[in-house]
Amino acid sequence: MGAIFVMTYTFVSATILLLLITDPLGNIPIFANALRKVAPERRAFVILREVLIAFLLLLAFMFVGDSFLRVMNLSELSLQIAGAVILFLIALRMIFPGGHPVAEPLQGEPLIVPLAIPALAGPSALATVLLLVSQAPARRMEWVAALCVTMAVCAVVLVLAERIQRVLGDRLVMAFERLMGLILVAISVEMLLRGIQLFISQTRAAG
Repeated sequence: MGAIFVMTYTFVSATILLLLITDPLGNIPIFANALRKVAPERRAFVILREVLIAFLLLLAFMFVGDSFLRVMNLSELSLQIAGAVILFLIALRMIFPGGHPVAEPLQGEPLIVPLAIPALAGPSALATVLLLVSQAPARRMEWVAALCVTMAVCAVVLVLAERIQRVLGDRLVMAFERLMGLILVAISVEMLLRGIQLFISQTRAAG
């Protein structure tokens, strides 16, 4: 009976959620600063390489997610509530930014850290793919497709970051990111409410 409270996702909603979590617009300053000392002709290659690394890590979590949950003795309910809290904190940071944690310019090309991890494939993104797979393992390929679309959008946005900033301006980019943060707040609250409902129903059933 309690399963009716589990939050379910479609391909579109999962893709939107992953885009909100990876936040390509919010990562523009981090990538721009980390690539400052990289030759302009190499920047697109480095961005695509880091996006690919992040994609492979998230993809691996999609396929080992069930085993990970079993090893850590975690339930779907605890993952949903924890995911809701993480998403809520991320959303608050998007709405009320206190300054992006900008990576220090590197002497050479950045590799894996800090662009692939944690900028794109951070703890929140890893928790999200685990949540998707744990709730609907049979739809794993649908989540893989959603992840592919998400990473493709991230790659395009980050490669075109300088043009996007010139066309839209910093204020419009910030306003759009805050709007995405507001949407993410609503998603996180819905996840938390459904998790609480499921917990109450399970407690009553056990009683």
